[in-house]
Amino acid sequence: MNDFEFSHRLKVRYSEVDGQKVVYNSHYLTYLDIAVSDYFAERLTEEEAAQFDYMLVKSTLNYHQSARYNDCLEIWCRMEKIGTKSMTVSFVITKDREVEPLLTAEIVYVYVDPVTIVSGTVPDFIRTSFQPVQQ
Repeated sequence: MNDFEFSHRLKVRYSEVDGQKVVYNSHYLTYLDIAVSDYFAERLTEEEAAQFDYMLVKSTLNYHQSARYNDCLEIWCRMEKIGTKSMTVSFVITKDREVEPLLTAEIVYVYVDPVTIVSGTVPDFIRTSFQPVQQ
């Protein structure tokens, strides 16, 4: 995953597994949310983070393989595109130290003012903190 600039690791918990003994599909969105939150937290200063918030407007998930209880997962993130009001982030989930994806995803987030929760223009500090794949 050399072309991804950030990853977050986690271990699948018992409560995330369904009757088929695989991770229930909705938990993958939670995994992506945890990873992207850490991705932004790592890149932004406290002052920048206080001026920045975002909401999911579109998610596309492609399931390739299943994760199971106690699997160690790595969630890879990269900024794909920064538009006027939105940001597109790509994700890949792999089992620890493997390259074959369990899941690939793309999520579009809209920037919102943290006080008013109204969408607005993506701040310049986001553009300088993240190098999108697509310009």
